[in-house]
Amino acid sequence: MGGAHLQARRKSPDFLIFFSTILLLCIGIIMVFSASAYSSFLTFGDSYYYLKRQLLWAFLGVIAMITTMNIDYKKLKRYVGLIFLLSLILLIVVLLMGQISHGSRRWIGLGMIGFQPSEIMKLSMVMYMARSLAKCGERIQDFRKGLFPQLAVVGLVCALILAQPDLGTAVAIAGTIYFLLMVSGARFSHLAMLALLGVGLVAVAIYFEPYRMERFVAFMNPWESPSDSGWQTIQSLLALGSGGFFGMGLGRSRQKLFYLPERHTDFIYAILGEELGFIGAIIVLLLFFVFIWRGFRVAVSSKDNYGSLLAAGITLMVTLQAVINIGVVTGSLPVTGITLPFISYGGSSLLLSLIGVGMLLNISRHV
Repeated sequence: MGGAHLQARRKSPDFLIFFSTILLLCIGIIMVFSASAYSSFLTFGDSYYYLKRQLLWAFLGVIAMITTMNIDYKKLKRYVGLIFLLSLILLIVVLLMGQISHGSRRWIGLGMIGFQPSEIMKLSMVMYMARSLAKCGERIQDFRKGLFPQLAVVGLVCALILAQPDLGTAVAIAGTIYFLLMVSGARFSHLAMLALLGVGLVAVAIYFEPYRMERFVAFMNPWESPSDSGWQTIQSLLALGSGGFFGMGLGRSRQKLFYLPERHTDFIYAILGEELGFIGAIIVLLLFFVFIWRGFRVAVSSKDNYGSLLAAGITLMVTLQAVINIGVVTGSLPVTGITLPFISYGGSSLLLSLIGVGMLLNISRHV
């Protein structure tokens, strides 16, 4: 009787979250192959080089998503502190012995496999802050006793990520936690102060780093330096503009032929717009909208504060990353190294995003 009663209470996960995630993942796999086939053949002699790796990470990610979907998120709560501590240690390790790529030390290599500790920190930070804010309760309205301890943790994590340097990820994490503080009941005056402080710190980080300043100037007017700092933005806009309403056809992009850098990672949405047109770009946006809508619905419907904050944090994490990436691709934001969730090529980013979705699906089973 008890087992039957337990089965009756156990709900199915939110179908629309699962469906939109899988559909975005499938679109991503197709677009990674289309965007990378030509360059990977010339570089590695294998048109399927990036596709095979993306398929492997997608397979591992879906397995991880299904696994976490079936593990009670409340049971994981007791390990949040350990997960966060390990993530923090990895951020320190990457600064000491990480691989340098494009002037940044963001990767830890394990043979032929590499991963970014900052991607692990994104999810573990959301888990940690959800638990911390749930425990804090109404004390979050007290700056000294409630808000400041949370800000100290966020500041430490963002400082370690900025040291790599990786401003985009630091902004994504800080932005996610900012909105999480908002939904947890922090005072408006404190949030306004934090917003001003955050904008000021980002401005300082841009001003005192020449390559960031070049990117910001190029963002204001990319056509002032079309062959240098404005190149990526211009080529991205050309790709989107060339797609028109219906697109040039899958696999027929011109900008991927070494015109547009990072075509299968940070700027994959531009290739998608070029090949699948306005229709394809809008379909992807609608799928993200469905994911975000259902994610926040789970957060609002959750029966406990921790589950609600965790669901909101995971949804916010995906939302901000998508907004920043698409903003960069469309020239609405300065160029920064943020991938498009579920779509862009990237092992650790894809795996951790799908683990986060698994947790969100598990919370949806308890609402």
